Amino acid sequence: MIRLWISALQLLELPVSSVVHLLYGLYIFSTAVATDISQALNEFFKPNVKINTNMDMNLNNATGLRRVDSKPSTNLDDLPPIVLIHGIFGFGKGRLGGLSYFAGAEKKDDRVLVPDLGSLTSVYDRARELFYYLKGGQVDYGKEHSKACGHSQFGRIYEQGHYPEWDEDHPIHFVGHSAGAPVVRVLQQMLADKAFKEYEDTSENWVLSITSLSGALNGTTRTYFDGMQPEDGRSMKPICLLLFCRLGVIIYEWLDIPWLKNYYDFGFSHFNMSWKKIGISGLVDCLLGNSGPFASGDWMLPDLTIQGSMRVNSNLKTFPNTFYFSYATKRTRKVMGNTVPSSILGVHPLFFIRILQMSQWRHPSDVLPPYKGYRDEDWQDNDGAINTISMTHPRIPVEHPSRFIPDDSDYQPLQPGIWYYKIVDEADHILFVVNRERAGVKFDLIYDSIFERCRKHVFRNKPNIPNQTLTHQ
Repeated sequence: MIRLWISALQLLELPVSSVVHLLYGLYIFSTAVATDISQALNEFFKPNVKINTNMDMNLNNATGLRRVDSKPSTNLDDLPPIVLIHGIFGFGKGRLGGLSYFAGAEKKDDRVLVPDLGSLTSVYDRARELFYYLKGGQVDYGKEHSKACGHSQFGRIYEQGHYPEWDEDHPIHFVGHSAGAPVVRVLQQMLADKAFKEYEDTSENWVLSITSLSGALNGTTRTYFDGMQPEDGRSMKPICLLLFCRLGVIIYEWLDIPWLKNYYDFGFSHFNMSWKKIGISGLVDCLLGNSGPFASGDWMLPDLTIQGSMRVNSNLKTFPNTFYFSYATKRTRKVMGNTVPSSILGVHPLFFIRILQMSQWRHPSDVLPPYKGYRDEDWQDNDGAINTISMTHPRIPVEHPSRFIPDDSDYQPLQPGIWYYKIVDEADHILFVVNRERAGVKFDLIYDSIFERCRKHVFRNKPNIPNQTLTHQ
């Protein structure tokens, strides 16, 4: 019976998903516009009142508000920044008006950066962008990579880096949501490989800790439902959700409307798809798949397939002096031997059908499995976008050291070079971003634990190593 329901839903999935994604995108966009208009009106009508900047506001902890002091007891320059990296279709500070991708979590600490990276660009390109966002200068994608992928070698210019002193003595905490997690891992490997021209002193020790929140560490079967071919993880099905996405992105980039791109940007400016540069004939080439990021494969989705993730992971290490943490989200449970959504209430409408689909995933029988030892049942628990097995720690093609932690208090004492992971039940993929109210208490529990750990428990000095056996779950 469940199979019949799945088949029926699959017939409706493409039009329903297309409409739902479009409506949700319009909702986010209109919310941002409304917020901007409201803020502008408030500024215009705000009375000219002098505020006593020396006032010390001591607020009761029960209110949930932070205490604001005019003279902070800690020098903020001494704190390593915590950098929050958004996922696919996400945005950083300065995009979509005053809307926060991380639902305001960045306000929990005084030393947080929220970069705006390409929302649909490849893991490689985003890692390069992140480096120059922090250090400053013009983004250099690398000569060989740029030539192979058919885009300009140089991109956006950061006149002033957001953390120019970044080095081994001034390391950084990174927190990546969804596709943001592999971006940070690629960046750390680039630092270890000294892959940035004119920066010969980089090393993996520039990264103090990496926290993955619903991170796509090993790819996701969602990509195949949306249109990637399970045969190779690179090519796209002729009719699928990603096809409509591809067409919309190409037209958006070609129109190149400045105020609109300032509001939201997919990040493909280095592909020079503007009508000013390629004209009508260039647009036709892009739409036919003869040029642009979708022709070269230099965009996010191929990196998020299981095969694509294996290609990325094959060059990445877990380093002995860096602390690694992950929160794997899950919205499924077992019923009579079948994996199904854990409930209907509380699940975002964008994800209910997706959770159900992914919970019934079967790799095509006529296609070779993506890796040795692959089993369908391992990939059925999910949060609507990423499989839970993919979020815990890097597993393929080589499994990295890991330790399952049932409770945050069990993290102590910490040891670098190990992925500590926790399973967060009853959490879909966007529970901890965009809309804080949906997560409720869970929102503060997750982010408080992340920020507290970065500030109180993670240090470069070698900690005491606990006498415990590592697990590979």
